[in-house]
Amino acid sequence: MITVHDLHKTYAAKAVLNAVSVEFPARRLTSLIGPNGAGKTTLLMSMARLLEPSRGEILIGRQRIAEIPTREYAKRVATLRQAPDFNLRLTVEELVAFGRFPYSRGTLTEQDRQAVDDAIAFLELQPLRQAYLDELSGGQRQMSFLAMTIAQQTDLLLLDEPLNNLDIKHAVQIMRALRRLCDEQGRTVILVVHDINFAASYSDYIVAMKRGAVQYTGSVAEVVTEARMSELYGLNFEITQGRHGRLCNYFNPL
Repeated sequence: MITVHDLHKTYAAKAVLNAVSVEFPARRLTSLIGPNGAGKTTLLMSMARLLEPSRGEILIGRQRIAEIPTREYAKRVATLRQAPDFNLRLTVEELVAFGRFPYSRGTLTEQDRQAVDDAIAFLELQPLRQAYLDELSGGQRQMSFLAMTIAQQTDLLLLDEPLNNLDIKHAVQIMRALRRLCDEQGRTVILVVHDINFAASYSDYIVAMKRGAVQYTGSVAEVVTEARMSELYGLNFEITQGRHGRLCNYFNPL
């Protein structure tokens, strides 16, 4: 479990996170939702140790993440940033192998190669294994970066808007893969997602943020309600329960 306690982040005089305290359940998929400027990415990047909080602490289990050596942290937490970009001409296989750097430091062992093979197979990327990233579609590239993150073999994955700019098919493929990581491998996945229907359909747990603070936390049934979503986003919502989850209509409800 990862726990955030009284977290603050300010830039000059502007508060981006304000007294955020929340617990993320282990071996579950948690979606961070909320309008732009809510502080979702700032919270995620603070947990990834890519941003230093102004105040407060973050713990994995009982250990403060600031006290964990960097190499050890990279074996426990993998991060996929929004719109990752590599300027090097790499194949999919070469990119995925970067996920093994915390272990091999660039010299792949047999165990590293197996982890790369497993990640590529998990996302069914074998046909693209030797393809170059700049020759792939946006969805294929995003799947390749996710494979790199999976190959890192961490218990915790932090993903910042992994569905950004993807078509429906690739977005579904990624969410199904993340669901399987939790269900089949017992990994903990925390992601920032803007599509409330993806969050409602695939999440175990929801953290809803607004103006730098946590507004609601809980299961999909507890958080994704017409009243709470309307308050969070400032829109009218009509939510129906289908066989496979909740469907949120915010386009034209009266």
